[in-house]
Amino acid sequence: MRAFLFSLLLFFGTAQAQPLNVFVSVLPLKTFVEQVGGDHVDVHVMVQPGHSPATYSPSPKQIELLSRAHVFFRVGVPFEQSWLTKLSSINPALVIIDTRQGITLQNLEEHGHGDSELDPHIWTSPVNVQHMLDTIVDALTELRPQYQSYFAQNARAYKSRLVELDGQMHELLDNLSSRKFYVFHPAWGYFAHEYHLHQVAIEHEGKAPGAKSLARIMRQAKQQGIKVILVQPQFNINLAQRIADEIGGRVVMADPLSDDYINNLKRVSQLIKEASSHE
Repeated sequence: MRAFLFSLLLFFGTAQAQPLNVFVSVLPLKTFVEQVGGDHVDVHVMVQPGHSPATYSPSPKQIELLSRAHVFFRVGVPFEQSWLTKLSSINPALVIIDTRQGITLQNLEEHGHGDSELDPHIWTSPVNVQHMLDTIVDALTELRPQYQSYFAQNARAYKSRLVELDGQMHELLDNLSSRKFYVFHPAWGYFAHEYHLHQVAIEHEGKAPGAKSLARIMRQAKQQGIKVILVQPQFNINLAQRIADEIGGRVVMADPLSDDYINNLKRVSQLIKEASSHE
């Protein structure tokens, strides 16, 4: 009996020592969870590089891994809406955490106008990410309470880097002569809001603008001296390239789904600053 109890304690102790099996929707979330969880998390991302969160379907391998996952961090991207119920049926014990808690959500922008659909790209603001880290700490602590101080310390360290990033971005963007930047897909709304900029989107929900809208976009871009259109690699760039050719500008890749979060936002800020200075 004593040997049985020892084996049972050893089993549960080993299970608690194993890294948490974590799934996230998109790559930036993987970065944030790894920054907080360190060695105590094993993080898998659903939307693989080069794929769009609007149309993604999990692979059979991902479904199999999800059946054993402890926690899923969501952010509101479109594929989640159709898959969350399925994920819960595959793994009823799966804890689903919404990282949008405590964040004021915005509507997606469509060709410069308001739209009723909520924008899921909350992570493009480093201020929002600090709130997301708090949610991640709470969720991981609930599952592994013995590592509470470890998770909290990791979050504080990453937050200090985000505060520094935010300051650098304000230095780059606060005094731009033009507050507008053109994008193919409206993925930078929270970024724009945080730094008092305005993104002008060419497409919405994968739909290209009609002839009249396209003519208006080209006319406005020419009038405003726009020379750069930011495009993310998950989308076909042909239409953006056509517009760039028409206005004498260029297409530049800027990926909101990059896992190199801090360096990526620095790069995007620098691109917008350079584009503004050449207008």
